[in-house]
Amino acid sequence: MNKFYLLVLALAIFSCKDAPKKEMITEAAEEVVAQVNLDKYPAELNKVFEAHGGLNTWKSYQTLNFEMPNAEFNEVQTIDLRKRFDKISTPAYTLGYNGSDVWLLDNTGDYEGKPKFYHNLMFYFYAMPFVLSDDGIKYEEVSALEYDGVVYPGYKITYNSGVGASSTDEYYIHYDAKTYEMKWLGYTMTYFSGEPSTKINWINYGEWVKVNDILLPKAITWHKVEEGVLKGAVKTVNFENARLSKEAMPMDFYSKPENAVIVE
Repeated sequence: MNKFYLLVLALAIFSCKDAPKKEMITEAAEEVVAQVNLDKYPAELNKVFEAHGGLNTWKSYQTLNFEMPNAEFNEVQTIDLRKRFDKISTPAYTLGYNGSDVWLLDNTGDYEGKPKFYHNLMFYFYAMPFVLSDDGIKYEEVSALEYDGVVYPGYKITYNSGVGASSTDEYYIHYDAKTYEMKWLGYTMTYFSGEPSTKINWINYGEWVKVNDILLPKAITWHKVEEGVLKGAVKTVNFENARLSKEAMPMDFYSKPENAVIVE
């Protein structure tokens, strides 16, 4: 079990017999992506999406890959952006979600994490602010966040009941008032308990890199909070080798391997 995982957890096709076999065609070639109705989002939040490349541009992609380096190995994450299937690959373990089950292949027998909690956790942090455009979300303008004398306007994000694995989680997005780039993410976590939490964790988004035409984080930094006051940095997580593709991976890429177990 690598130290990075412990930190994050604490912080929170078929073929026809009589017909020739058909080559797999990606969904990108089969469908025309509908334009997003931007009117359903607050105007200022739309400006944040636009500052990061635009929501319609983001929605045109199907697959996201990125790596998280640590002392033991690089953790390679692959996500289907439409279906939200995911797969995390490392020399020690592989885990994923195939649309119905979370599965784990533990190559060493040392995995001590919680796959149902972790399988899409870092994707959600990494794909900010775009994941805050998902269906079933409610937006509320909140007081600006101030840090080191700089004021960052923002919104509170909540979810309709039953949306996602933990609909009682809350998020707070704060952005640069001039550039509209996202700067801070606040979040609460219930860890599937269903009980709302009042503890807000804070991540600073201080470094961005352009991947194709989308701004994605180069690094994110958790900050300490003392008596509700935002303090100094605690831990930075770096990202490498990010890629966006308009083609989907084959469905069996996310399937449970023969020796893997389904996580209950």
